[in-house]
Amino acid sequence: MIIGVPKEIKNNENRVALTPAGVAELKKHGHKVYVQASAGESSGFSDDEYVKAGAETLPTIEEVYAIAEMIIKVKEPIASEYPLIKKDQLLFTYFHFASSEPLTHAMIERGAVCLAYETVEKTDRSLPLLVPMSEVAGRMAIQEGAKYLEKPSGGKGILLGGVPGVPPAKVLVLGGGIVGTQAAKMAAGLGARVVIMDVSLPRLRYLSDIMPPNVTTIMSNHYNICEAIAEADLVVGAVLIPGAKAPHLITRDMLKLMRAGTVVVDVAVDQGGCIETCTPTTHENPTFIIDDIVHYCVANMPGAVPYTSTLALTNATLPYAVQLANKGWKKACSENEELKKGLNVANGKIVYKGVADAWGLELSEVDDIL
Repeated sequence: MIIGVPKEIKNNENRVALTPAGVAELKKHGHKVYVQASAGESSGFSDDEYVKAGAETLPTIEEVYAIAEMIIKVKEPIASEYPLIKKDQLLFTYFHFASSEPLTHAMIERGAVCLAYETVEKTDRSLPLLVPMSEVAGRMAIQEGAKYLEKPSGGKGILLGGVPGVPPAKVLVLGGGIVGTQAAKMAAGLGARVVIMDVSLPRLRYLSDIMPPNVTTIMSNHYNICEAIAEADLVVGAVLIPGAKAPHLITRDMLKLMRAGTVVVDVAVDQGGCIETCTPTTHENPTFIIDDIVHYCVANMPGAVPYTSTLALTNATLPYAVQLANKGWKKACSENEELKKGLNVANGKIVYKGVADAWGLELSEVDDIL
C-alpha cells in the first residue's frame, strides 16, 4: 500500500503521525511511505532520518495526498485539506466528528474512508489510541492550570502546592478516566488538595485505593459539582463519551458560583467540552476570560510537547496501521473488531452512532459496507 504522512497544519500542531521507526516497520512489510518534507522537524525528526528509514519525501502536502492510498495524520483535516482528499482514500487520524458538523459533511461529500483513532475500542471498552494522548493531556492540564493560576496570567495568584504555613490550591477533576486519573496524580504530586468526581462507584473505589491521601473521591452529580466549584481554584474537565459530544457539567450560570481568578481547563473541548462556556482555543491564544473565570481550552494540548506525544502516539497506532496496510481497510476491519469500531464515515455514509446522533444524520450499518 502507498502511505502518505502530511505535515500537520493545524495551529501550533507540532506532532507528526509517524516516526522514522514507524516508517521502517511499514517498509519491512513491503509498503511505500511518502513523508512531506519537514513534517517531523517540530517533533525532533529530520527528513534525513525518514529517508534512512526508507521513506521518500515530497515537497508539498498536495503531492502527499495525491499519491497516497492511506493518509496517516494526527489531527483532523482542516478546511484547506478537504479538496485534497480523494474518493475511497483511507484517513487514519483523530477526527472528533461530534464536535464539528462542517468536517462531518466534508468527509461524507469527499467519499473518504474515515477511521478515527478516538473510537478504536477494545473488548474491555478501553480506547487504545486515545489513551496515550489522554495521559499527556491529563498531565498537561495541571501543568497549564498551575501556570494560569499565576496573577500575570489572570489567575488568583496561587501556588498550586502552597508552601509551609500556607495552604495549597484546591483542584477539582471532573471525570475519573485516563485524563482525570493522570490530572489527579499530577496535582496530588505537586501537593494540591484534590477532589476527583465520577459517576461510577466502582471507578471511585478503584481511585480511592490508588490515590495518595490528598485526593478525595466524590460521586459526580449536579449538587456536588456546585458545592465543589465554589471552593476550587483549578477545575479540570475530563469527561469523555466515546465518539459523542461531552455533556455540559458546568453551565454558564454556574460560573457565578466560582471565585474570580479560578482557572478551568476543559480537556474535553475537542468533543464539544464539558464546560458550557468553553470553545476551542490554540496554543497561540490559549485562554479567554468569562465572568472573571480563566478558560484554557486548547483542543490539541499534546501538540505542545510533540517529541513525547509523537513517540507515545506511534507506539499505539503503528500495529493498527500495519494491519490496515497489509490487509486493506475492509478486510482489516472485518477481521478486527477494534478497528471496525474506529470506522466513522465510509462510502459517503455515517457508520458510527455517536456521530449520527450528534448532527441528526442517518446511521448506516457498518457491516453493509464491509
